[in-house]
Amino acid sequence: MANSKSAKKRIRVAEQRRARNRPYRSAARTFVKKAELAIRAGDQTVAATAVGDAISMLDRVAGKGIIHKNNAARRKSRLMAKFNKLGHTAAA
Repeated sequence: MANSKSAKKRIRVAEQRRARNRPYRSAARTFVKKAELAIRAGDQTVAATAVGDAISMLDRVAGKGIIHKNNAARRKSRLMAKFNKLGHTAAA
């Protein structure tokens, strides 16, 4: 347990920030999961919409500083790689 007054305040502030950021982080994960499910289902139009929504949410969350910009970029890159692979399998 914290002893100093400033350490106790840090605990309070960190908890407030965690509570404020949690819904955004959760929503970002949900959008990515929906996009991956749409890609696995194979419907390209639904997947394109879902991927667009997921990328938009990741950008929003990164812009607020909830996740690091490189983390968002990595997630978007992986999602687009999966989506692009869907396009190649549909064409073949």
